[in-house]
Amino acid sequence: MYQPAFLRSSKIVTTVTGAVTFPPKTPSLIFCYSSSSQESPSSPEQQQESSISNSKSPIGSPCRVQKLIASQSDPLLAKEIFDYASRQPNFRHSNSAYLILILKLGRAKYFSLIDDILITLKSEHYPVTPNLFTYLIKIYAESNLPDRALKTFRSMLEFNCKPLPKQLNRILELLVTHRNYLRLAFDLFKSAHKHGVLPNTKSYNIMMRAFCFNGDISIAYTLFNKMFERGVMPDVESYRILMQGLCRKSQVNRAVDLLEDMLNKGFVPDTLSYTTLLNSLCRKKKLREAYKLLCRMKVKGCNPDIVHYNTVVLGFCREGRAIDACKVLEDMPSNGCLPNLVSYRTLVGGLCDQGMFDVAKKYMELMISKGFSPRFSVSHALIKGFCNVGKVDEACGVLEELLKAGESPHEDSWVMIVPRICAGEEMEKLGEVLNGIVKVEIKGDTRIVEAGIGLEDYLIGKTRSRPRRT
Repeated sequence: MYQPAFLRSSKIVTTVTGAVTFPPKTPSLIFCYSSSSQESPSSPEQQQESSISNSKSPIGSPCRVQKLIASQSDPLLAKEIFDYASRQPNFRHSNSAYLILILKLGRAKYFSLIDDILITLKSEHYPVTPNLFTYLIKIYAESNLPDRALKTFRSMLEFNCKPLPKQLNRILELLVTHRNYLRLAFDLFKSAHKHGVLPNTKSYNIMMRAFCFNGDISIAYTLFNKMFERGVMPDVESYRILMQGLCRKSQVNRAVDLLEDMLNKGFVPDTLSYTTLLNSLCRKKKLREAYKLLCRMKVKGCNPDIVHYNTVVLGFCREGRAIDACKVLEDMPSNGCLPNLVSYRTLVGGLCDQGMFDVAKKYMELMISKGFSPRFSVSHALIKGFCNVGKVDEACGVLEELLKAGESPHEDSWVMIVPRICAGEEMEKLGEVLNGIVKVEIKGDTRIVEAGIGLEDYLIGKTRSRPRRT
């Protein structure tokens, strides 16, 4: 039990040896309104409250005490005021006062004091609303105290308060975040009817997601089938949770079958459901099925977005089918989706991996014209590729495009291209220029565009002066 043993401000409450006393003139200033010219109750309930406050209760009405408790920043002082008011004859706190005090104590983690209040409520048979337990469960959830939250939920019937589905779901969400509480959560889920509440769709989704993350797909699938048996209608999230679980287990064919079942029952899959399936199909190298699914999306009421297209583009590039990836990218504008930086970088990288440097260069130029920066990974792959196959002119062309766009070629790109242009006797002089540029480039917040333009003119002139190969 709480034993105050400290001295608080004498303007409000003085605590000495565990007894709460108020200075003689203070109650009239804090709890009561001394003049009849103050607010006058209009309703019969307010008149009755005013009569009790003025004639029988020296501290004022429950509403005024509630406001005073709410105004305290110190939860212990709020508790003292609450206790003092409780000891006054003919005084009864409002539900809001209990709730406000519990919230203050909960945020300050005075959980033992909350237990004392609940014992008082129970012993006095005070009518309690489900709202109070909702906040209590929330407090324990935020404090990561699953045992206290579960105990609170199970005690609701002792207060003649029937639990609500949202309270059950909050408890389940808290329990399943702890791996060692998953079985306890499942037991509560199965016995919820004994507490006067039946699981709803969200309850099933919480448990299915938990079992999927735990690798227990068979239990999740059983719960999904139980929904239909018990008249609980699954939603899009229910299907998506199960599809994600199946894909994690590499059971992509069953996930696709589940999508078909979903469509047949009239559900419209959301974008995340399609993303899950497309990603899994591409990883399983089922690129034809992935592309067909991408094309079906719009027909089935879900327009593909940039994530869906980029997933398929990446899938084709990974499997050495960059030309097919080009087709996907070309189809995007007609379907209301424009390629982004990731789209172009993935495609150019895939083309370079296959040695299709000329095509890759065209897409890099298109990328720059759209305002996207090719960055080092794209430009250097092209320069390196052209240099390795002896196409130094084309490598210089890539460098020229970068400098025109205001981009700073990376040091490695210069090192790759310069030796292939210059003759041996000129390397010493050019080396001095290159070293100066490299020193500028190393600074994190600077660019070498201005310095690079001079070198660009030199390199391009040198290249053009070389005899063309026949």
